[in-house]
Amino acid sequence: MSSMRTFLTASSLVGVMAVGYGMWAIISPGEEKRRELMKNLPESNALRMEEVRRRNALVMQALKDAAETNDNMARELRPPFK
Repeated sequence: MSSMRTFLTASSLVGVMAVGYGMWAIISPGEEKRRELMKNLPESNALRMEEVRRRNALVMQALKDAAETNDNMARELRPPFK
């Protein structure tokens, strides 16, 4: 009885893994779709990447300034609307 239970458990586990792999294979995009996605990523556009680098540099500078002071930097910022 124990060997039968072990066999059923192992076969059900293999079955579940096969169903999962089958679903993954069906859902995953094809090579053409993958190339189209890669072409439209922000990293492929040089102008967009330069904007991201500039924004990251500004954020890092603000964090550096905030780390060097004991003042609450968030209170100094005023919202653009009232």
